[in-house]
Amino acid sequence: MKTLVLLCGLLALASGLPTAAQQAPSKLKIKTKGGSTAIPATPVAPDFSRTYAASITPAELRQHLTIVASDAFQGREAGQPGQKLAAEYLVKQLSELGLQGPVPGSDNPYLQHFRLTRGTHADGGYLKANGQRYEYLSDFFSYGPMPSPFRTETALQPVFVGFGVEQGAYSDYAGLDVQGKDVVAIMGEPQDERGRKLLKPNGRAADYWESGLRKAALAKARGARSIFLMTFAPAAAFQKQAKELAASLREPAFSLPDPGPAVIDTVSETVPPGIGIYFTSQELGLQLAGTTMNGLIGYARAVGQAGRPVPAGFRAAASTIFLPQPQEQLITENVLGFLEGSDKKDEVLVVSAHYDHLGVKHDTIYNGADDDGSGTVALLEIAQAFAQAKKEGHGPRRSILFIAMTAEEEGLFGSEYYTAHPVLPLANTIADLNIDMVGRTDRKHGARKHYVCVVGSDKLSSDLHRINEAANRDYTHLELDYRFNVPGEPEHIYYRSDHYNFARRKIPVIFYTAGEHADYHKATDDVEKIEFDKLTERAQLVFHTAWELANREQRIVVDSDKP
Repeated sequence: MKTLVLLCGLLALASGLPTAAQQAPSKLKIKTKGGSTAIPATPVAPDFSRTYAASITPAELRQHLTIVASDAFQGREAGQPGQKLAAEYLVKQLSELGLQGPVPGSDNPYLQHFRLTRGTHADGGYLKANGQRYEYLSDFFSYGPMPSPFRTETALQPVFVGFGVEQGAYSDYAGLDVQGKDVVAIMGEPQDERGRKLLKPNGRAADYWESGLRKAALAKARGARSIFLMTFAPAAAFQKQAKELAASLREPAFSLPDPGPAVIDTVSETVPPGIGIYFTSQELGLQLAGTTMNGLIGYARAVGQAGRPVPAGFRAAASTIFLPQPQEQLITENVLGFLEGSDKKDEVLVVSAHYDHLGVKHDTIYNGADDDGSGTVALLEIAQAFAQAKKEGHGPRRSILFIAMTAEEEGLFGSEYYTAHPVLPLANTIADLNIDMVGRTDRKHGARKHYVCVVGSDKLSSDLHRINEAANRDYTHLELDYRFNVPGEPEHIYYRSDHYNFARRKIPVIFYTAGEHADYHKATDDVEKIEFDKLTERAQLVFHTAWELANREQRIVVDSDKP
């Protein structure tokens, strides 16, 4: 299959470059009454998108990936030596292509340095309420490994906020001051006496407010320090679940000390920064709210009858919390390469992929060949194709910024930092094409299926969606799988890679992925399992879409307000 695809690539190259005979106008003879008259035929313009896409080959992708996903780079964990080695390799490749380093004030203009805080778990966390001690990882636990805002024993300021939701005229926060305080919210949504949800979807997923992350984002927007989400699980059941999650919750926790201007986001399924998020057992939740189960049921019924929030009248007992967590500061880097455009050079297209992975765990290297070595080498090959086009006098009209992001695995921090501290104005950024895991076949598709999952293309710009579909129709002929692009998609893929930090700032995006496979986030995600023919096709689709975006007369429109 790889040989066949390579052959097809060579044939495409041959068909894209005009021969001398094609370049010279041929002559047609037209018979007339007076004899034959020769007139020149119109020459066929070369299709440069096809020409330069053909320079993206399985052999070159393999050559890069064999290095990027090698043991020498130690899994490329953000802030660790292997990530630094990978950054050096990427800088070398981009500079040799002739791309510029656009980062002002950096010791290396290709590197955008920033700080991460890394917290490590320490035993002994607790919460004391009403004279009773509740243990961390037994009676309450955090939403994933999280930076602790309570590294010394701290007095809590609990504020009960009902279900913790806000939509239209319905607001559980109306009249409440939660600035710097610790909100307590019931899991689930308010219902009427017949069990029907009070809040209608109105274009949102039916389970929109079931998400603790969305409630946390709203609490953060209201200024809260932390949110405690009260489950209805009794102590034994809750403790069993906490025990099952304990190993993952002891993993290192990362945060971005300098996230830049806040962007309020109650839509995504990403962890909102700067707020502690904790789930509690039923018993602890009632203590924090200052009520009993009968009191809580009475409150929920009163809300259902009124069809709106009602005063709860609960008064929480004094409580304290202690969650020890040693923290260290790390430096990590986004890698940027800039290709200046011609007559529309002030407008910028971003092509992105994250080059970090999970590093070394228990003396085992996680090489991340697909996640996201595949996207990283695709980015390099796309950059090479555009650089070659420019060298040969066919460079893009708009500028292109290639960004290899760091710290995606820790929380999309590389793209969060870049979009908060852009080296080129976001107002001039027309789109982001993001590539993450495009080298394998997922569980849904068979080995012979040539496809790519397209996510987010229609969220903000109908132009972008049409352009990508036309590029595929005219050139790559892949099956475009939109299953991750539907409202309420259960895996929340749209929110789980670097494109989302552009999208939430109203920049149109496409996220290209092939989906998860059996080696996702395992040490077995190695180069030997990459399907380089499919990786080539997917990279070529990104290139064709980028070519049109960079060269079309009009900038694509943003005609939707959905992030």
